[in-house]
Amino acid sequence: MHRVEMYKAMSAAGMAGGLAEEAPVGSRGFPLLGARRVAMVLAAVLLGALALAPAEGGERRTFGGAPTPERRLGGKDCLDCHKTFADRYAGMKNLHPMVKQNKCEDCHLRHGLVAKLLLKKDGNDLCLTCHSREKIGLTRANVHTALKTGKCIGCHDPHGSPAPHLLKAEGNQTCYQCHKKELFEKKVVHPVLQTAGCVACHASHSSNEKHLLVKAEVPLCLGCHDSTKAAFKKAHGEYPVQQSRCTGCHNPHASLQANLLKTSVHNPVASAQCEICHNPPSSAKPFATIQAADELCATCHDAAALKAGGTVDHAPFQQGMCSSCHLPHASEFEKLAPQGGNLLCAECHAEQSAKVAVGHAPLQSAKGCLSCHPPHAAKFKPLLNLKDGALCYSCHEKTKADLKAKVPHMPFAQEECVACHNPHGSNLKHIVKDRLDRVCYACHSDAEGRFLKTFTHKPVAEGSCNACHAPHGAAEPKLLKAADGTLCASCHAEFMQEIAGGFSHSPFADGACLTCHDAHGSNIKGMVAKPLGPICAACHPDLDERAKGAKSRHKPVETADCAACHNPHKSRLKGLLLARSPDLCLTCHTDLKARMGTEQVHQPAARDCQRCHRPHTSPEESLLGQPLQPLCGDCHNPGKAGFGEAHLNIPAAVMNCTHCHDPHASKDQALFMTTVHMPFGARACTECHLP
Repeated sequence: MHRVEMYKAMSAAGMAGGLAEEAPVGSRGFPLLGARRVAMVLAAVLLGALALAPAEGGERRTFGGAPTPERRLGGKDCLDCHKTFADRYAGMKNLHPMVKQNKCEDCHLRHGLVAKLLLKKDGNDLCLTCHSREKIGLTRANVHTALKTGKCIGCHDPHGSPAPHLLKAEGNQTCYQCHKKELFEKKVVHPVLQTAGCVACHASHSSNEKHLLVKAEVPLCLGCHDSTKAAFKKAHGEYPVQQSRCTGCHNPHASLQANLLKTSVHNPVASAQCEICHNPPSSAKPFATIQAADELCATCHDAAALKAGGTVDHAPFQQGMCSSCHLPHASEFEKLAPQGGNLLCAECHAEQSAKVAVGHAPLQSAKGCLSCHPPHAAKFKPLLNLKDGALCYSCHEKTKADLKAKVPHMPFAQEECVACHNPHGSNLKHIVKDRLDRVCYACHSDAEGRFLKTFTHKPVAEGSCNACHAPHGAAEPKLLKAADGTLCASCHAEFMQEIAGGFSHSPFADGACLTCHDAHGSNIKGMVAKPLGPICAACHPDLDERAKGAKSRHKPVETADCAACHNPHKSRLKGLLLARSPDLCLTCHTDLKARMGTEQVHQPAARDCQRCHRPHTSPEESLLGQPLQPLCGDCHNPGKAGFGEAHLNIPAAVMNCTHCHDPHASKDQALFMTTVHMPFGARACTECHLP
């Protein structure tokens, strides 16, 4: 409270308490009060503040309407901020007791001004705080998946609902949130499903019976269907079907067939002629078959007709195990199959049915395995409709055209598609059996050792053989997708562009990349096929010949490191040089570069090293272009008077210029060596030499 406002409050308190007399005034204009008065005034102010402050334990109204004393945060409760929540649930028929009593904090933690859902416990653990595990049936043999996985709110709204039990939807619609509605609303619907709903037969949370049935299957059905009635007996051929499962023939929810019979029904069942296969209904064992189950099938189903000319029998068919793939009475799947699609085949052929990243299209179609394999017998191994390639070409017509290629891939030409591909699917593109290089190495076993080198071509390292090679057929040798340079340009197009006004190495310009490079890998930098010396000498034999009789050889020539000075592909400079002289030379001769930067430089050295030196080999020392005296004499005329005077008239022919002068740089104007004999420096040669 501001001091002026405090003073006003104090004054008012003082007047109310009979302290109307004026108090002495201090230097800042505030009254000076005695200790007794100050105490009385402060007490009055505190009482006033308490009267004006929001109540800590004030009453508030709940959804139920009864006022409830409760501590409030900053004078507010949850509904003061969560107005949308209040508007949504205020008029609902069924509210969660905690919501009805405004006990939000029984489930939620306070979050202050930061909007965030903070529950006291996770998942169903929160619900189980009030709803015991035993009460909702978590201890029973079969628990509803939603409940078992901690998703009570999958079915229930935790706050309120117009539906009973706080369900998110009315009746069967709750179940249809997970269970496909169309399966329960076919042409013929079980009447109890339409009248009493799912809960007539199923428990919501758990059951000791399979499928969450409220009681065992047969007693449950007989609760509505009286097995003693004549109509019931007639419909079932007088057989005591009440002793067996009803769902063997009937769909308990909905069907396209009359009497809720399943989609695929065995003819004797559909016509109520059970005695065709079973003992009479009056016998001691009415459900026993008149023959062994699998022998019985042959009395109606002709094996030759089922084989349709096939000579390779499916093992269960060959062994008379019809019931391995067919149900005897009815099924929701075609041909009385116990499971749909490929699931039936997967029971025996688990490896071929494993989930993969890239599936074979026929296997994923409606026909599934039957796209390639007949169910009973086939003309070709392994139970195929057509032989090898012919079967594949029945879908892959465009691929078949590669058989006409100039260079066909051998397995492809021999129609051995499965040599490279997995017909059931793969985790790799184009359903190849393994990483592509491993597939290739299976036949090209020597290649792996030859290809995997210190410097390996990227497609080889990544196992992408098909980056360069066509897998089925090609017009180029070795199944290459294109000719040498054109193929390389598919990846290195930008690099392979020529420099305008520059120079290109002939093999590079002609696209003959393999003249120098190994297409797969090399232990030499740049992936060159062999050391640079022999490679370069193959086209430049004159250099190799000169090197043999040379007196001096440039170090890169000795070490066959041509690329130290030349770009092997292209350059803006003649001779494919990496840089101009002397900059190129000084990249290696760094000590000379340092001296030339601070000392007097010999002009030829400053302009071009090749004025004096040859770049590769020389019959002279130090790669000189000619003998020393003629070389120096090109610039320094020994016949001039000044030359004779400077050299004490000693004949140039008997002198070695480099004994006194540094040919590159010196601190001396005359390029004398750094260390000079004192008499020589004083030009007193006669001190040692005869005149």
